[in-house]
Amino acid sequence: MLKKLILSAKAAGSEEEYNSILEWVDKRNKDLKVFITQNSLSDSDNWFYDEKTGEIRNKNNSFFQIRGLRQYKDGRTIFEQPVLIQSEIGYLGIICKEIDGVLQFLMQAKIEPGNVNKIQISPTIQATKSNFTQQHGGKKPPYLDYFLNAQKHTILFDQIQSEQSSRFLGKRNRNIMIKVDDEVEALPSHKWMTLGQIKRLMKIDNLVNMDTRTVLSCIPYSLFNLDPKEKAAITELFSDKALANSMFDTCDREDFIKVYRYINDYKMLNMASREIVPLKVLSNWNFSEREIVHKTGWPFKVIFCDIEIEGREVTHWTQPLFKAEGIAIFGLLTKVIDGKRKFLVHALAEAGCFDGMELAPSVQLEAGCSRDKYDEVSEVFFRLYEDKSRVRIDVILSEEGGRFYHEQNRNIIVEALDGELDKLPPGYFWLDFKTLNSMVQFNNVLNIQLRNLMSLIEF
Repeated sequence: MLKKLILSAKAAGSEEEYNSILEWVDKRNKDLKVFITQNSLSDSDNWFYDEKTGEIRNKNNSFFQIRGLRQYKDGRTIFEQPVLIQSEIGYLGIICKEIDGVLQFLMQAKIEPGNVNKIQISPTIQATKSNFTQQHGGKKPPYLDYFLNAQKHTILFDQIQSEQSSRFLGKRNRNIMIKVDDEVEALPSHKWMTLGQIKRLMKIDNLVNMDTRTVLSCIPYSLFNLDPKEKAAITELFSDKALANSMFDTCDREDFIKVYRYINDYKMLNMASREIVPLKVLSNWNFSEREIVHKTGWPFKVIFCDIEIEGREVTHWTQPLFKAEGIAIFGLLTKVIDGKRKFLVHALAEAGCFDGMELAPSVQLEAGCSRDKYDEVSEVFFRLYEDKSRVRIDVILSEEGGRFYHEQNRNIIVEALDGELDKLPPGYFWLDFKTLNSMVQFNNVLNIQLRNLMSLIEF
């Protein structure tokens, strides 16, 4: 199975096949009628501010709520903001199948209200629990039964992974991939693609959505047992031999110990606490009919929208969206150490994190972050980024458009040289691909920003 995955990642297909995907997306965009306007909360017949609970919610109390989040330390408030509360776990699922001897993935051209460019390439199924239990009264998502009955097929992985901890409180989704052997019809909204084609499409700004990227990051490349002959044959398929060594050589047990010791110390000894509070008591935020906005500047604000989109389970509705106030930067430093490619990751605590702390990219800077907040690693990262010969990947990609409006992030992977950042600040670790790929098989270890960057790595 591993060789089939790698061969699919190397199978970019012909230019004609690649262009047909772009034409498919373009045609669906042209045929799609989308109307999104910002309105007032009072204009909605379904969403309102509940004075008793201090939250924005809909009349069914489904989908999600928005409340205030405060964090305290030593008896004082150190942080406060609106936060999305969506305790239900949704499906992010991809079906794959061998077609003409090549492993292909059934991808969806899906519109979300907050998408910057309307349609993006999404997993086979991308559905909240409210969606697939039809609480909205709409149609059941296509292909749902494959995932509800996943045990009938080959399950490549099935994990609960975190979402954006700077926007959600403890939000998680079920990332799952299944391989099927029976015939699966691709609906007009779906198309079969090789992994190589998807990775090539990831180089286009805002085309492959966040949900696809997080699912692909979970593929357990490093967990297949290989004998020396098999490893040699698969390594030959890699243009980056140091990456192959990073994926398939034995990982360092001491790396696991160091990382988990640091994270567990934080979880055990951190003295900060958090509390859910009514939105209107957030002292640094202004709550008006049209928006909830920070008084002096924050990476996002809350807006209220009227949305009409053809072809969805429900075609017209209103809802709040978190609107980004700029473009964030997520950066990953990489270098070859003793013949293995390693990646610099950071154990990062975020106020909405389900388990307090997760591994993050080398650099994770929200929109508007000033240079005086850069640490040593950020300074080195941006110095290296200025040398464009060091840049391996640089692409603007969107966050999830069902809750976030036009939120884009610059995703960058930069090559460092031997000797750079050999001595690290506390909480930073050089880890090989196998260690990270092993850790991502467990819930809530790698954050979504790091998982997204890992999905961009080419073999």
